[in-house]
This record gives sequence, structure tokens and C-alpha cells, in this order.
Amino acid sequence: MARKSAVQVAEDQIKDQAFSELQALIQDSEKLLEESASLVGEESASLRAQVRQKLKQALNSVAHVRESTQPVVEATETYIGGHPWQTVAISAGFGLVVGLLLGRRH
Repeated sequence: MARKSAVQVAEDQIKDQAFSELQALIQDSEKLLEESASLVGEESASLRAQVRQKLKQALNSVAHVRESTQPVVEATETYIGGHPWQTVAISAGFGLVVGLLLGRRH
């Protein structure tokens, strides 16, 4: 496998930071749910249970997305590393098409 460039390493760090921040948000939300237990009556217990379930689903989704996209990311990095000029040409062509389409709307 080709060695990662500085850009690829930076992208990996940004991606990992985004996932870490999302996981921290979920954990903080769970903490707030626990702390708000004494605020309201019986309905709050049901609401907390629902929110807790949604947070667990979100955390599981984050883990699933990370696992399922890893092979695609690795394949893309391998292709880009082996075909840099083709990648530049494809990106430029895509940018040109998008630019033409956006230019027609104005």
C-alpha cells in the first residue's frame, strides 16, 4: 500500500476528530439525561427512555458508518496514490461540469 501523503493524514485526523466529537456529544447528552431525572414527573421517565434509546441508536450508527466506509476509504486512497494525474483530471472535469451547471442557473 502506498504511503499516505500529508493531506491524507490531515483528512484522517479531521475525520477521526469529527467522530470523536460526535461520540462526546452523545455521551454528554446521556449525562444530561441522568442529571435531569428529578425535573419532571412520570412522563419524564418515558421521555428519558426514548431519548436514551435514540442516543444509543446514533452511537451504533456512527460505529456502523465508520466500519462500513473504511474499505471504501482505503480503496480510494490506494487508487489516488497509484493514479494521481487521473484523479486530478477527473476532479477537474467534475468541477467544470458543476461550474457549467451552476452558471446556467443565473
